[in-house]
Amino acid sequence: MFHVLEEKRFDSARRRGEYLDYLSYVPKDAAEPLPLLVYIHGAGSRGHSLDQMGVVGPIKLIEEGKPFPAMLAAPQCHEDHWFDLFETLAEFVDAMRHDPRVDARRVYVTGGSMGGFTTWQMACAHPDWFAAAVPVCGGGQEWYAGRLKGMPIWAFHGLLDPVVPVEESVKMARAAQKAGADVRLTIYPDVHHEAWERAYADDAMWAWLFAQARKPGE
Repeated sequence: MFHVLEEKRFDSARRRGEYLDYLSYVPKDAAEPLPLLVYIHGAGSRGHSLDQMGVVGPIKLIEEGKPFPAMLAAPQCHEDHWFDLFETLAEFVDAMRHDPRVDARRVYVTGGSMGGFTTWQMACAHPDWFAAAVPVCGGGQEWYAGRLKGMPIWAFHGLLDPVVPVEESVKMARAAQKAGADVRLTIYPDVHHEAWERAYADDAMWAWLFAQARKPGE
């Protein structure tokens, strides 16, 4: 199904028998070190075949041949929820960001719906790993947002979302901003749950994201 992205497997060194299959992309002829984007999919892409992840989000952009100036690591959840695999997912992200081809100052995390919740959680759990986060139609634990001080975040949500109420993004954005994060929140007034379609088609979002970098020593 995928013509540009490679299918790979990550075996956990900490949790015996645990693994994550994932899609990988490295831009050809690009100067190293490279930015890294970790894309965390939603509930509809769960399963045991990477074909189930579909051509969506940054995967869609890459497969369509649009310029994408970063490495991509897109793991697949084979349990009911990413929270069931969170420790292995964190181990995966840590391994990806230590790839010698990666610019450790320019590591980003994004995801929609279930992946949006996990994007918030991953950014809160490991704020020192990421230069920016883009959670789409997600939410999280407001009390955890205090760890996001200084992080650039651009959240997206559809006002008419019947699956994840828009208030979930509003609450997290407010809590992160109160904690000192640099927060943007875009609410689409005419969009239901599929806010990721518009968010990931926004050239301004990508330009903003890839312009973010952690300061030396952070």
